[in-house]
Amino acid sequence: MPTVPAVPPVPAVATVLAVAPVPSSPYPILRQVVLDTTDARALADFYRELLGYRCRPGDEPPAAGETDARGSDWLLLLDDPAGPAVASQQVRSIPRATSPDGAIPQQLHLDLTVRTVEDLDLQHSRVIALRARVLLDRAGDGEEPLRVDAGPAGHPFCLFVDSRHPKRGGERRTST
Repeated sequence: MPTVPAVPPVPAVATVLAVAPVPSSPYPILRQVVLDTTDARALADFYRELLGYRCRPGDEPPAAGETDARGSDWLLLLDDPAGPAVASQQVRSIPRATSPDGAIPQQLHLDLTVRTVEDLDLQHSRVIALRARVLLDRAGDGEEPLRVDAGPAGHPFCLFVDSRHPKRGGERRTST
């Protein structure tokens, strides 16, 4: 198997959309995960609160009483300028996934990790407070404690314990 050259770090920039291409990289870079939804603002707000991401400048929720022109199209959530973003894209209609037991498969899901079962329980409380729906609860599984939930648009995501879960620098953001 050929040796893959090391990929140089991507320089920090103002937004994910302005990330400079990595010269001579043999692989593409994951820029963002885009989730279709019938309510782009609600889905973006859900993942912003769940993941501690921030809105791309200009994609913030409008002040009370103002029109949400951006919220009916495409909203981008950012964490690290060099890391993947999460976007919500407005569509007219989309069938709600009925996974794991129904006729409509999940099509895509996010795997989110925590370090301990205690962290899993803490994050589960947050998920429920954000009005997610529990699809599967295996938190008591000794080999792979996990929960599968669905966000407001019905997209499933897994939250599981992985002792290799990376520590992220500093305190996580909880709002914009």
